[in-house]
Amino acid sequence: MVLLRKSRSMCYSIFMTGERITASAIMDGLNTRVIGRRLLIFDSISSTMDVARKEALEKAPEGTAVIAERQTAGRGRLNRAWLTPEGNIAVSIVLYPPRECRDALIMLASLAVLNAIQSVTGLACQLKWPNDVLIHGKKVCGVLIETKMRADRLDYAILGIGINVNMRLAEHAEIQAIATSLADELGKTVSRVTMLRSLFTELERLYIGLFSGKSLYDEWRRNLATIGRPVTVHSGDDVSHGTAESVSEDGSLLLRCEDGSLRRITIGDVSLREQTKENG
Repeated sequence: MVLLRKSRSMCYSIFMTGERITASAIMDGLNTRVIGRRLLIFDSISSTMDVARKEALEKAPEGTAVIAERQTAGRGRLNRAWLTPEGNIAVSIVLYPPRECRDALIMLASLAVLNAIQSVTGLACQLKWPNDVLIHGKKVCGVLIETKMRADRLDYAILGIGINVNMRLAEHAEIQAIATSLADELGKTVSRVTMLRSLFTELERLYIGLFSGKSLYDEWRRNLATIGRPVTVHSGDDVSHGTAESVSEDGSLLLRCEDGSLRRITIGDVSLREQTKENG
């Protein structure tokens, strides 16, 4: 089922650099059975996460994907603003995984993005704990996971994914030192339709693997640029310095602090200490 919706302020009309993004274009050649089979596409909305949450609460079909050309109130982890100019990908996907899959969702989403980017563009990517995708040390994608838990089950999960595709960083000096885009890396525009199809395909492949008992931990850990690096970790008001020694299978970061103690970090933001403060 495909729904094309109007935003409150603008008629449905989604264009992208070099191509128009439409539901039919995404569906053409999409071989998934669940992910992306129902699309809600908007020109401009506050946040794809807001719409996806409403859909999840109304028990929308699993795999429903909310896509927006522009977000007026996009956000990333720790409630930070997420810039979504035209030419990028902003998508949120509704899932209903079993409770035991909850810890693997960040691995699922970040690996799917990494694999999709490498498949479509050939660009080598790495992951920065817990949820960033990097190219040449700069952020090209952020992932946000939202779940609703009950005592005995997981009601829903939403994977929010923002990829810098055809964004020109020269036009955004405020983030140019820490971010990049696929177009800037390649020197040419990239088809977002192709990226979305590849992303949905990778998400479904890895998601099916989780249901069959396949762990994503080894692949996720292998692609982490953070391991073995001196880092600064901000967790709430707490700031810790040390070396990112490893990660546990639940996704926690194991930080060897400067005093020799080992800390398990479950929620936080990591800066690689060899970079300047502005580049963290």
